[in-house]
Amino acid sequence: MRLEKLIAKHKKQILNQWFEVLTGTYPSDTARFLKANPDSFTNPVGGTARRSMETLLEALIKNAPPEELTPLLDPLIRIRAVQTMFTPSQATAFILDLKSILHTNLANKINDPQDRLEMQAIEKRIDRLLLIAFDIFVRCREKIYHLKATEEQSKIYRAFARAGLVRENIDDQPETGTSK
Repeated sequence: MRLEKLIAKHKKQILNQWFEVLTGTYPSDTARFLKANPDSFTNPVGGTARRSMETLLEALIKNAPPEELTPLLDPLIRIRAVQTMFTPSQATAFILDLKSILHTNLANKINDPQDRLEMQAIEKRIDRLLLIAFDIFVRCREKIYHLKATEEQSKIYRAFARAGLVRENIDDQPETGTSK
């Protein structure tokens, strides 16, 4: 419990460093824009990232269950899933960086065995968060690939239809006449 209070006390510094790690995964021009412009309207990616990271850190401190973490993490991972520059590991690795950020900020304040046990518990929560992020990322990418495949099928069908190569399926026609 003491460690969670320490994290809450250093929350702003931890969040700034964590956001810095996240923006470091983008090209330098994009990273500068994400950092320089905190307005969610003109910088929706940066605004979403900041909000998501703040609520995630608070949820980790409270030991929120996975069903509460998923909707908090979803907007941020969804953004990273549509950005094709990221592999699944690149898109989610920033979550693990939170461990080293916590150690850097709290190392000289963690002295007794209870504090170390609490840090291990928080690290397990971070690991769980990573797994949730990976699941979200994979679901989003699957949906993207499905949409792309459906669109390609539609384009091919329309091209065949324009060329007169598509014949209506006889089985789909309503029956007329008598049956034997």
